[in-house]
Parts: sequence; structure tokens; C-alpha cells
Amino acid sequence: MLLVYLRSYKFIFLIIGCIFGVQLFLAIKLPSILTSIINPLESKGQPELWSQKQIRDQGGGGSSLIDDEELGTALTKEKSRNSNNSHNNNKLNKSDEIFKELGISNLPLNCHITKEVSSAIQRASTNSCRKHIIDVACAIQNGTFYPRWLPSSCPSGSHIPNRYLGCFRDQQDERLLTGNLVVNKVNNTPRKCLQICLQSGFVYAGTQYSNECFCGNTQPKLSEKLPDNSCNMKCSGDSTLTCGGYYKMAVYETGIKKFTAQQAEANPQPNQKPVKIAFLLTLNGRAIRQVYRLIKSLYRPNHYFFIHIDSRQRYMYRELLSLESKFSNIRLARHRFSTIWGGASLLKMLMAAMQDLLQSPWDWDYIINLSESDFPVKTVDKLVRFLSANFGKNFVKSHGRETQRFIQKQGLDKTFVECDNHMWRIGDRELPENIQIDGGSDWLALSRDFVEYVVQEQDELVQGLLKIFGQTLLPAESFFHTVLRNSRFCHTYIDNNLHITNWRRKLGCKCQYKHVVDWCGCSPNDFKSEDWSRLEGTEQKAIYFARKFEPVINHAVIIQLEEWVYGVYPENFLHLYSYWQNIYHHFDDANTDRDGVLSISTALAKITSNKLKNIYNPGAILEITNFFERDSYRGFLIRHEATVGNTGDIVELEIWVKPNQTGQVSKTSNLGKRITLLEVSTDFDQKEQISRNFAKTLNADSEPHLAMKFHGSRNDVGISYNFTILWYEPNGELADISEIFIEDAATTSINFVKPVLKSPLTIGNWLVKILHKRTLIGLCKFFVNVPKLSYELFSENNKILEAIQQYYVVKDICIVRTNQKHNSNSRARGRGSGAGSYNTRPMFLGSTKINRATSAAKFGTNLDFLMECRKTSWSSLAPDPKSDISLLLTNT
Repeated sequence: MLLVYLRSYKFIFLIIGCIFGVQLFLAIKLPSILTSIINPLESKGQPELWSQKQIRDQGGGGSSLIDDEELGTALTKEKSRNSNNSHNNNKLNKSDEIFKELGISNLPLNCHITKEVSSAIQRASTNSCRKHIIDVACAIQNGTFYPRWLPSSCPSGSHIPNRYLGCFRDQQDERLLTGNLVVNKVNNTPRKCLQICLQSGFVYAGTQYSNECFCGNTQPKLSEKLPDNSCNMKCSGDSTLTCGGYYKMAVYETGIKKFTAQQAEANPQPNQKPVKIAFLLTLNGRAIRQVYRLIKSLYRPNHYFFIHIDSRQRYMYRELLSLESKFSNIRLARHRFSTIWGGASLLKMLMAAMQDLLQSPWDWDYIINLSESDFPVKTVDKLVRFLSANFGKNFVKSHGRETQRFIQKQGLDKTFVECDNHMWRIGDRELPENIQIDGGSDWLALSRDFVEYVVQEQDELVQGLLKIFGQTLLPAESFFHTVLRNSRFCHTYIDNNLHITNWRRKLGCKCQYKHVVDWCGCSPNDFKSEDWSRLEGTEQKAIYFARKFEPVINHAVIIQLEEWVYGVYPENFLHLYSYWQNIYHHFDDANTDRDGVLSISTALAKITSNKLKNIYNPGAILEITNFFERDSYRGFLIRHEATVGNTGDIVELEIWVKPNQTGQVSKTSNLGKRITLLEVSTDFDQKEQISRNFAKTLNADSEPHLAMKFHGSRNDVGISYNFTILWYEPNGELADISEIFIEDAATTSINFVKPVLKSPLTIGNWLVKILHKRTLIGLCKFFVNVPKLSYELFSENNKILEAIQQYYVVKDICIVRTNQKHNSNSRARGRGSGAGSYNTRPMFLGSTKINRATSAAKFGTNLDFLMECRKTSWSSLAPDPKSDISLLLTNT
């Protein structure tokens, strides 16, 4: 009977069998498929980092963890994939196919490339950079690039590497090893766990529950020891090995002893000689007067100043080069690097500078690196006394968190390649075995003995670490720390870099360096007057420097700090509250005029000449300087040559100009009344909440933004507002619509928005409208200038001058006259004779109000009616004794 049914309904039974087979297959495979979909990173073999605040489910043996937001963000955004072989994963097209897509030729490739490498190649701008990326990627794939193991010469005491101590009972509320925990659901083995714990600086490693790795420094009690076969769960990374059990931990020694940083001494021994310091100044930007001020605050004839200036900063280099002929203890580095943020070149620069210092005749004992943003919070004499008391010790600041978290957040488990002034991330990597990883800050105070070891001995450890950190983001933040921890100098480590840093991570961690590095980085904020209590709190601490300071952001706090450390300035000290910073010099490269300040200044020089009845003809622009007074931007100063009509003499004039771009807000709208600033400019600094283009000059190549200051209101806390921003071209056409979302708060907020506009921008008057719920509450006009203006252009198109006068006001003018007449080729001769050769400051002649000058011009055709520049309160040639470094020559 059964056979009859089978024959009659064989197709039905066949279909039922297929359905049952599919269901059986899904029952087996579906959980793993869902797991890989829900948590794709887990399938890559990456260990999960958990805090010690976790709870073992007593019933089912599962685990849950208390959420750690910072850790979760790090894992989600930058989760590592834990293998040198990861460079072989995600293989794409071979070289010929990729290069065909990119239009690149003549770049041979001997390996496959990953998605990250391909992305870097596509984004790099030069073939030399692309080739460098390929060379590094292929060498890593071939296993010949990174060292797999490095030696450590830090004494280990009686601890033996990889020694098995036994199986021990663990408890939820009293862990055997309390350092940190890594959960590795795919690759956990005793060796892997030992490497993690040794890397993190722990004495003991323990495997548990198949996939858990614990680290700690306290040896388990013998009373908790169990038979070895109690730890019988197979390892997640190798089923032939065992990794503890349920609340049973297999414990091993990593082979290092517990690390303890040295404690600093406060007072030197009676017979201890005072140390001599080499201050290594690593400078960038154009804040030359603040650099002079820093040198003045640190200067002693028996200390030394070795100055590295970023290779792109020609102005700073020219200005400081003359110090070498005046001070025997000041030298500038000739081998200069382009030190981009986070770049591997920073470590190369430090190593080269240290090599130069070791080869110099200077008998220094310590190197302390500083930037133009640093300033002392104690006198140099106190610093010398402290270093003398701790002679031979090395001062670095550690990260102060779990090492594995630090490695991930710092990107130490990634390979970076620097070229084209960019740090390209090209893949994951494993750090070498047998060494401890440490890091934190790249501001250091290192002894001469240690510097000689790092720079000149270069044993296997140092050479291997240089190879690793040559492809590392922010390498100086970890290299010297790691060398110290693993070398014979490990007993000289003091966890203090003598600095206090003004971290405000909500403002400083805005991924503002994505244009130079494939990573989200953070930077400290500038100190301001409201931060004074933090500076004052360093008085009883071994803190000798603070950062960051910028006079263009907050000058008052620098004055307050100077008076706290060195004493109060004399009453009526000349121009104490004024600050000048150069933004253009005629020796600069042609591309320095990015936003058209030179073009605008050329126009303003002609406008001023017209107002003075053309009694002179304006000539070449020499310098442009931003002027600040009492932390208020007062405008910019234009120094230029001029030919006097009746004599043919060539003189120098300086004009004081103030931007006149103003926004308008609705007086009938409550929201409009709360808008206290509307301006369009470029270079908005999210960290400092300010536009760095103080002059508000824009040309066709600029990328404008709108900044809006919104006054806080205690009554409306919890309310949010959406503002619509309309950008209109000079012809009235709508160019873009953007949005600003503001969450109301009790404090005033500064918000900005950057539109997407077609480049180049249309020349002329632009209009920005701010709407809330379709109601106009504000508007702002701005002017886009032509990229390059010449005096000849004005005779053809005076409309440009008329437009510019709407946005800029000429406040004052003064004259600089020399003892000798200049011919028309003076500027060309100066440019051709080398850096710094054009300097016409033997005499200074003056200033007056522009309307007064216009009146005086009616009575003559020369410029004798103008005041001396040095007698004004605003000119860049006015006396500035607080930044006058020449005063050191009279005191030494």
C-alpha cells in the first residue's frame, strides 16, 4: 500500500523533501548568516574591547556590558581587522585595470591592492605619491616591510615569558586579573592573549571562557588554583588549544615586570651642576612677534635655541634668519620639513634636529620641544632647578587609558603613507611582538644620554620602531614613549611632559584635519582669559609650560600670564595691548594671496591716492599686516611704495583700513534681535569659533561661509531653530540654499554654514538672506573681487573701486621715508639680492587722519604733512617693546 502511494504521489513527496532540506539548511546556517549581517566586523576576527564593568549571566553563561560611548565610537568608526594578511583581503582589479580607470601609466605593480590602497591612489595628485603608496603596500603584502618581533632590554626581574602558572578559579565580583579585558570571538589563543597583555604593559595574561583575554599585574592566589584540566574550553582561535573555562582562567606570565614611572624630585643635590637646555622650537605660521616674545621669556646666554621652521613658511624663516648673526646660541635648521598635522614627517624632523644638536658644539643636557603656541608658566630658573634635581630622567606624558583603546583611537594599528602633504590610510597592520606600546603627548623633555641612544646608536629596537612609526599617524606621540618603555632607559621614565594643555574636546574634535589626513583628529584650544584658573592652578605643580596661546584669539591672557610670572609691566608701557601679525610680504610666493587680500590692498592704495588728489602714484605692495588692540580686530595695514609727483622720490606709505561688511537683522523679530553677528568670510575655525580671514577679503577662488552669533536665552532652553540661508549672485540669481540648525541654549553660540557654490565665483556684490519659517530675519552683503588687480585696470574700470569702497574704510595713513632715494628698480633689486635684503627702516615718518591729509594736500604737492609712522599707535612700524628681541642684546 505504501509503495502504491509513493508511486502515485512521487512528485509531491519529492517537493516535500526539497522543502524539508531547505529548512534544515537554513536552520543550520541562518544564525551565522544573521550574525555576520548584524555584526559584519565580528567575522573579520577583531577582538572586542570591554571595560571591566561587565556582568556574567549566571544562568546561561552569556555576557553583557555597560555601554562605553567613547569606546563604542572608536570600535564603530575605526574597528581594526587584526592581521597583516588583511592587506590581501578585499582584492580588486589588477594594476592595469585600475590604472586604466585612473588614467595612470608607467607605474608597475607586483601585488594586488585593497580598497583603501585604491582609494588613496585615486585621491593622490602626483604619480610619485601614487608610486610611493604602491611600494609600501606591496612591501607589506610581501611580508618584508614591518618587523614581526623586536627586542626589549628593560629588566624583567624573575618573570619568564609565556610561563604557564596554572588554572585558577575566577569570580564575577572579584576578578583575578583586573587590568583590562579583550573579547575575541574568533582569534583568541594563549599566544594572542599574551601579546595583547604584554603590549599593554601587564605582567600576567589569562584566557577564559574560550574567547576572553584578561590582563593584570597581581599574581593569582594559590588558594584559587584548580586542576589544569578544569580549564578545558577550546580556544576560539584554535580548537586544538584550551582557553580556560566558565569562570576558570588559565594564567600566564608575559615576561615583563610591573612598570612604575619614576617620581620627580623637587630639589637638586648640593653638588649638582645646573643643566643647560636646548630649546627646540618647531615653528609654523606667521606669528613672528609672538615667537620673539617666547624667545625673550626663555632667553639666557647659557641656554640654546635650535629653530625648525616648516619648509612652506618662507616669511618666518626670512625674519628669524638674521638672529644667527646676532646671537651665538640661536641657530636655524637648514634641513626643513613640511610638518603637516599628524604627519610622519614630524618624527623625521625631530630626529634630524636632534642629530644637528648632537653634532653642534653646544654642551646642552636636555632638549625641550616647543611651538609658537607655547608659553612658560614659570621662570627658566625654576625649570633649570627642577631638571637639575632630576638629571638624566626623561619627561613624557602617557595616555592614561587602556592601551588597546589608545592603539585603536590613535590609529597605531593602521598603516599610513605620507606624500603630497597628506597622510593616506592604506590598511590595517599588526604591531610587533615582545614590546610594550606607550604614547600620549609629543611635547617632551629628553636627556642627552637618551637622545644619543635614539639618534646615534640605533640598535635593533630603535631601527624597528623607526620603521613602524615612519608609517604612523602622529608618530612623535608614541615613538619616544615606546623606546623608553622597552630600552635600558625604562627606569628614567617620568610621566610628566612639563605641560598643561587646554583640551575642550567638544570644540577641538571636529575632524578638522580631514583635508590632510585620513583620520578624525583632535587639537587643544587656545587659552583665554576665562581659563585663567587653570593656569593659576599650575603654581604648585611641576608644570612649566602651557599651550595653546594665540594673540589673534586672546592677547589679554598672555599679558596676564607674563605679569604673573615675570612681574607687572610698568605703567604706560608702550603699546602693551596692541598686536600686529603679518599676512603678506612681497617676498612671499605668488600663491600666498589665496583670498585676494593683495588684490584688495592694491585697490585700496589707489583709492587712498585718489583721495589725496593723486599727489603720488601708488607702487608695489610691500607688506600687509593685521592689527589688533585689546583683543579687538582693528583692521589691516598696507605698506606700499609710492612715487611723489613733483620730485620723483620713491617713499613708503602705510594705510590703515578697516572692513565695513555689516549684516542687518530684523528689529521686529525676536529671533532677529538675538543675532548679534552676521558675516561672510573664509577659513572658519570650528575649534576657536572664529573666521581666520579677519580682513574678510574674497575673490573668485574663495570658499565663503556665513557665520552667525546667536545670543543665548534662558527662557527658551530646549527649543531648536532651523534657519534657511539663500545665496544670491550679483545678477540676482539664486546660487544655493543651505540650512543652519541651532539648538537653543543659555549661552551664546556661534554657528556657520558653507554653501556649495560653483567655482569660480561671479565677481561683484553678493547677497545672503536668512529666513526662519519663510520670514526674513537677516541679510548680509559681501563683495567678490577679481583674482588679480593692477593699477592699470582701474583706469579701465572704476566700478571696481566704487564697489570696494562700500566694504572697506581707509582710517589713516603715514609715511616711511629713508635717507636715500630709491629708484624705480628698488623693489626688484631687493628681491634679487636675497631674503631680508629689502629693509627700509632707518627713519620713520608718520601718520594723520585721511580727511586731515586730504585737506593738507590742497596746499602742496609733497608728503611732508604726514606724521611719522613710529609715532602712531597703529602702524606696524610703531614701537613694540614687548616683542622687541633686540633688547636682549643690551642685557647680555
